[in-house]
Order: sequence, then structure tokens, then C-alpha cells
Amino acid sequence: MKITYYLEVISSWCYWSEPAWADLKRRYECRVRFDCKIAKMTAADWPVSRAQCEWFYRRSGTVMRSPFMLNAGWYEPFPASGYPAASYVAEAARDFGFTGDEIRLALAHAADREGRKIGQMDEAIAVAVQAAAGKLRAAAESPAVAARIEASTQEFFAHQINQRPAFVIEDDIGDKAVFSGLVRIEPLAATIDAMLSDTAAYASFKAHFGGPPRT
Repeated sequence: MKITYYLEVISSWCYWSEPAWADLKRRYECRVRFDCKIAKMTAADWPVSRAQCEWFYRRSGTVMRSPFMLNAGWYEPFPASGYPAASYVAEAARDFGFTGDEIRLALAHAADREGRKIGQMDEAIAVAVQAAAGKLRAAAESPAVAARIEASTQEFFAHQINQRPAFVIEDDIGDKAVFSGLVRIEPLAATIDAMLSDTAAYASFKAHFGGPPRT
């Protein structure tokens, strides 16, 4: 089963729906696939003034029984030149591995709680970078990342080398070449060319004669 959540990053009603979305993900983790997609609002969907935006916030806030009112400080007239930047920044973050909710939620919080003008590209990017930095630090300090580095270090020593940089070149026919401490391209390129030639020769032989007889 899959559920797709269509949203606009700055929308107040999308802001109010986030707790429900988070609860759904907790309840049905491992049983349902979750995805978020941007659904742009038309110019007519946006408030025409900050005063009107605040009126909408008072209404949605009281309907949701919220103990706080959303902040309309982000409000700017809908730009004739293009759509507000926040949604584009949230979508672009997915290309850099941020496929969860963290960047989108940071942008929504910056607008709807702090009143930051994330309709502007520079401000939206600043918010996203700050949120990404927090996630990156948490990951860098995690046991999982430490374990991966320890594993790759032990893998390095398993090749019985101790100089960095090191290059381990392997091909499909079982050959392996190890270079430790070399920084010039010539020996690396010569080895790769030789291994590619041998691999091509094996492939050509197999195409003509097949694999070795079993008996």
C-alpha cells in the first residue's frame, strides 16, 4: 500500500496536517509506503494581504484549538515572476538525499512560526542549509557512521598496506592490483588498460566458445 501526501510548504492547513502525517508514518511503518509531493497553489489561492493572511490564521488556529497563532511575517504578494521559492528548495533537497520530512518541516516552521520570508530563494536556501547541517552533524556523530569508517579502515589494513592514498583495482575475471602511496596516473592507467584488455579477451573467448566444460 502507498499513500501520497500532496502539499504546499507554506500552507497553514498543510502545517496543521503535519502531526497527522507523522502519526500515520509511525503507526504504519513497514506496512505502507509514504511519499510527499508538492502541489502548487494558484495565485488565487494565496491571501491578498498580510491582514487577510492573519485572519485566515486566526480561523485555522481556533478550528485546530491551537495554543499559538501562526506568524504571517513571511507574507509577500504572490510574485508575478514565479512561484515562491520554498517549495522548489524542498523538492531540490530530495536530489541530495533528503527524502524525509526534515527540510520541508524546517521551511514550514520558518515561515508559519517564525515569519521568515522563505518565498525568497536566498532565505529559503538559508533555512534548508541550517536544517541540513543539523542532520549532517547528528549523522557524523552517530555510531553507525563510526562503524562504517572503522570497517573501511580494517578493510584497508586487510590489503596489507599502510600508505594512503591507496588504490585497489579489481576486474570481473578475478585479477587484483594494489597500489599504496602512489600519486601519479601513469602506473594506474597502465594497469587499468591491461586489465580491461584481459577482461575483453575473456569476454570474446566466452562469446565464441562458451564456458568451460563441466566434465
